[in-house]
Amino acid sequence: MKKQIIALAATTVIGGGLFSTAASAQTYTVQKGDTLWGISQKNGTTVQQLKSWNSLSSDLIFPKQTLEVKGGSSAATPVQSSNGTYTVKAGDTLGKIAAAHGLSVSSLKALNGLSSHLIHPGDQLAVSGNAKVEQASKPAAQASTQPAPAQKAPAKAASSNVQGQSMTVTATAYTAQCNGCSGVTATGIDLNANRNAKVIAVDPNVIPLGSKVHVEGYGTAIAGDTGGAIKGNKIDLHVPTKAEANQWGVRTVNITILD
Repeated sequence: MKKQIIALAATTVIGGGLFSTAASAQTYTVQKGDTLWGISQKNGTTVQQLKSWNSLSSDLIFPKQTLEVKGGSSAATPVQSSNGTYTVKAGDTLGKIAAAHGLSVSSLKALNGLSSHLIHPGDQLAVSGNAKVEQASKPAAQASTQPAPAQKAPAKAASSNVQGQSMTVTATAYTAQCNGCSGVTATGIDLNANRNAKVIAVDPNVIPLGSKVHVEGYGTAIAGDTGGAIKGNKIDLHVPTKAEANQWGVRTVNITILD
């Protein structure tokens, strides 16, 4: 969504880029009400991959626009091994791996018993139902006769009842009430229709769009927007008014990705 970040005076740039498709690519014609997020979920890929395939500089799309939804011959496609497993490379995401093997992200997570989107280079993932891996999210541990070290308790956010993948981020705040703001997020949420909606703008490479995220001092929100200045461990919180955005300012907070 085009918006102004009150604390940092950063902006999200709206504007569609030119797009092109490879000869062997699969395409999709945009329908009224479609969003890049919804199209990515239907086609087992990610918003970032769709933007890359179609040379889009923003999340703005239009009805009757033709989008490439599967990479053509020039797209880098992870190669599936003969035993139905794939070894994670630097830069890989679950969405990219799932799309390359004709799976949805949820199916890939279920195959490997993953509770989050976090993967690491060197991890071995099952990409078919017949594949066997000892542990998808971590390299197999070597046998040892030494006692196992005591494990630390899972990291928790501000609430003792909230558990999941936690991290520390820089948080700013924004409102849909600004000159030139559309009020509609990158995933199609109309903030003008619900001024009290708990929505955060995120870097989808760090926090997947559509995730539920508990934010210290803010509550549980949907990762439903993006922003040009929101890169890495930064988030931008939607609040109803400019006064509340100014009051929030810039804070360092703990967050927990719930799903």
